[in-house]
Amino acid sequence: MRFSLSELMVCAASRIFDNEGEVLVTGIGLLPRLAASLAMGSSNTDILMTDSQSFVLSQPNPVSGLESHAGQANENWMGFARIFDNVWSGRRHALVGPSQIDRFGQSNISALGGTHQAPKVQLLGVRGFPGNSISHANSFFVPSHSRRVFVEGECDVVCSVGYNNDRLPRGYSFSDIDVRTVVTNLCVLDFNGPNKQMRLVSLHPGVGLAEVQDNTGFDLAVPDDIPETSAPSDRQLDLLNELDPLNARAKQLKNNPPGIRQAQEAES
Repeated sequence: MRFSLSELMVCAASRIFDNEGEVLVTGIGLLPRLAASLAMGSSNTDILMTDSQSFVLSQPNPVSGLESHAGQANENWMGFARIFDNVWSGRRHALVGPSQIDRFGQSNISALGGTHQAPKVQLLGVRGFPGNSISHANSFFVPSHSRRVFVEGECDVVCSVGYNNDRLPRGYSFSDIDVRTVVTNLCVLDFNGPNKQMRLVSLHPGVGLAEVQDNTGFDLAVPDDIPETSAPSDRQLDLLNELDPLNARAKQLKNNPPGIRQAQEAES
């Protein structure tokens, strides 16, 4: 069975939502949204997704080839006020792509380098990350696993709360924070190591432990037995073709690499 790395990552990310039940899922970016849509169409049909405007859908919209929202499977109206009610109630899980992640699970989408007053690179700003991180579950999608993303110290700007005692809001404990999973182009990670240390969950086919650790700016918790990330099933690949008929996913990672790397590619 042939599949691309982007398809492997999307299927791995979709498993994040398997046991969520009825929860609003927000995937920011084409591949995260595709992952949420895949889960809604297969492993968790109770997922709530919006059309990114004002309607809750009973079936996810395709991520490519959609010329109009007319005829989409609207189930209910969800204006901004209802979105915020849902966010603050905790019944939401966001899958987002940060520019930096640190050992605590804190993330940055605001600015890089320099000072807060004069950053070297200005990005989006903190957006909704602070409130999201103390209100509901959050997971991360990282297309390029490197030390530029998985930084050695803290993020240049801490936009979301993680498992860092020094930055927890007053009255909060680790049990109030829910940073779940990180899916990258090399592996799957979570925060179930000792004292919420970032832990290696699985390695993608053809990827070695040394490559992951070399591209991470801090030590990971590593289990004795590291499984391989599960390959997409035929059913999942068929659903991806339905959800992405123009194969936009093939353009999201440089050169659209295969999902199973050869040994010489992994070593080069």
